[in-house]
Amino acid sequence: MKFAYADPPYYKQGKKHYGKLHDEAAIWDSKKAHYDLIDRLMIEYPDGWALSCNPSDLEWLLLHAPKVRICAWTKTFHQIRPVTNQYAWEAVLLHGGRTVYKRKPMVRDWLSCPIAMRKGLVGAKPDAFNAWILDLLNYQDGDILDDLFVGTNSMANAIASRLAV
Repeated sequence: MKFAYADPPYYKQGKKHYGKLHDEAAIWDSKKAHYDLIDRLMIEYPDGWALSCNPSDLEWLLLHAPKVRICAWTKTFHQIRPVTNQYAWEAVLLHGGRTVYKRKPMVRDWLSCPIAMRKGLVGAKPDAFNAWILDLLNYQDGDILDDLFVGTNSMANAIASRLAV
């Protein structure tokens, strides 16, 4: 099976966080880029995909993402911001995936773990998160998973770790 994981810059955060790292970072400051990404995922990855996104953007993203399940990564350690209600979770839109699961008895649609620290890139994901994405899709040996936003290469490392076991 062929899957994808996408972790684009949050809406309106491309230029701010990644402008110095990538010439096209600012395209993610428009809703159209996110809609185009969902279209691409639906067409190129019918077996399944996962998309990390800001919970604040769910209202408009879900209008363009039919038949997805909203999963939650709750962060046990997160940046403290000067607001009453803290941003302590990230939404993951899940579409498809292998339906027969033989690796474990079950996979929850939520994960609680700390953020990745000192990876050198804003938004880098921890190892536990990457393993959870693989479990949500029911990734198995022989499958393909395209990481559309490679970043720190942590998803490839998670796949390599899984195959080494």
